[in-house]
Amino acid sequence: MLRKSASARMLLPLVLVCAAGTVFGYTPGTYTSFFPGQNGPVPVTVTFSQDRIESVVVGENKETIGIGQTAVKNLPGRIVAAQSLGVDMVSGATVSSVAIMSAVADCVKQAGGDAAKLMKPYRAPQVVKHEKLATDLVVIGGGAAGMIGAINASQQGLNVVLLEKQEFLGGASAICGGIVVAQGSEAQRNMGEKGDTPSKMAYDLLHNGHQRNDLSGLTLYALNVGKSIDWAVKQGVQLDTKAGFAFRAEHKTPRVIPFVGGCPQYAQTLREVLATTKTDVKLTTRATKLITTDGAVTGVEAKAKDGTTYEIAAKAVLLATGGYGWNKEMLQGDLKHALYYGPVSSTGDGHKMAEEAGAALQLMDCGKIYPQGIESSPGIAKSTLQGNNAAYDISGILVDINGKRVTNEKGAGKDILATLMKQKDATLYLLMDKPSFEAFRKIIGNNGVTPAEVDKWLASNGKSAPVFAHGNTLEEAAAAAGVDATGLKATIERYNGFVKAGKDEDFGRPVRFMKKTIDTSGPMYLVEQKPRFATSLGSVVVDTSLHVLDKAGRPIPNLYAAGEVANAVHGDDSAPGANVGWGITSGKAVSDVIVKELAAK
Repeated sequence: MLRKSASARMLLPLVLVCAAGTVFGYTPGTYTSFFPGQNGPVPVTVTFSQDRIESVVVGENKETIGIGQTAVKNLPGRIVAAQSLGVDMVSGATVSSVAIMSAVADCVKQAGGDAAKLMKPYRAPQVVKHEKLATDLVVIGGGAAGMIGAINASQQGLNVVLLEKQEFLGGASAICGGIVVAQGSEAQRNMGEKGDTPSKMAYDLLHNGHQRNDLSGLTLYALNVGKSIDWAVKQGVQLDTKAGFAFRAEHKTPRVIPFVGGCPQYAQTLREVLATTKTDVKLTTRATKLITTDGAVTGVEAKAKDGTTYEIAAKAVLLATGGYGWNKEMLQGDLKHALYYGPVSSTGDGHKMAEEAGAALQLMDCGKIYPQGIESSPGIAKSTLQGNNAAYDISGILVDINGKRVTNEKGAGKDILATLMKQKDATLYLLMDKPSFEAFRKIIGNNGVTPAEVDKWLASNGKSAPVFAHGNTLEEAAAAAGVDATGLKATIERYNGFVKAGKDEDFGRPVRFMKKTIDTSGPMYLVEQKPRFATSLGSVVVDTSLHVLDKAGRPIPNLYAAGEVANAVHGDDSAPGANVGWGITSGKAVSDVIVKELAAK
């Protein structure tokens, strides 16, 4: 794993004479180390003089575009400038950041330095600077809705300032499941799905959201999603027409399609398009307050990480700040007890600023809770959703602690969740034979699970969270997971009988997802399934034009919202692909409204 370059090896006599750098701090030379990142090993080469880190270079890697690559781009210069390993890591790119920092620390040790002394927290000097700006539109938040709003408004001639508190653009869109609702789009029509309508989509979402959906937002969504997707495609976003429209139980009509390259590529395309506009993007800059005059929003106050403060006068302000999943003080109901899976940027800033400006809020106790989570660290989840679907395509099934199958694995997420929440410790287990597990493991990386993590969890074999239990026999796997082996045997025998008969008599799993019987020859695997949430559904109240409304139902002048901060469109549960579709639709629609209304003033 570790490699010392030729230049460093040539200096071994100096190492001996100088007692491994005790005089000068480092043994001059170039050193290389590798540490596992999000998607594979991350090579880092560090060059030292006698008393300095001269350069840090990250070699070829497969870290996630946008998120992980921000760490690759920013951390080396940060380390060299500070001559410290105590610099801030890239928030939201922890795995990539840790890989780079660990590799540099190892190179320091190779060079005879004391890595521990370099770990002292470093804070860059703060500037004392205040800037006053004026623009047509301020967009707060650089997720999909914010980027799309900025792109569309800028393309139509508005001067736009976009504020993003993270070091990268993307928000939740960069880590989503990679599918999108595309009802009424050209892609849907071209692939023969011509029977879908706005009313059918609205009916499905109302049913899924238990009739708690914000009807203003839902109406706008259903009527505009198709042309919004078409617009996104014209911008360069690619739909995976080879994969086609996928089956999802929540949608009675096929209307969900994946992006080519998943959400990482989708988010990257938006970044690239945004870069072609004249939008003034200010990263690491957090909006702190909406400026109001006589009840109207007239601008935004913000503060950059370097200490610079801004007072931005604006004709319109668009809240695209995401949700509040990372803010435990704002969580209510079941959200308090579910593992969190989402961006650390979801701290509810937009909700709080809007409320201070008089806005009404709704459904603040609601969030999209998924039944496919693993507890990767205390209170924090990673998703196995795509891996589960790959396993179900072969022979994977869900069982309880008694080894009994308890649900239709391809049923609606809310139905699986309801069953999950009734279990001991709110835990089910995904049972897989070797072919199913291989398919599962191959694809879970799309949800941020690294190969190194899987290896670690398999090595633990149920002794620590998350449970990735396995064994050469069914009995061994069951014992490692604490699941009843006798119950498992009976369940497998019964399920395999359904596969042979071509009908699931217990739960109605569609026969197209019952391709193979479960092979018990070994090895066998049991992976925990716990509730997780990524998306909050609590929302500012908006009208059909996405104006933010006050507690009396009146529009707050010049204030608009899009994306997760206006998520009540989904009711108390969002359907697959619906959050992404809403981000595109609301971002496009609200910017059209803003352009039109500013032109009329």
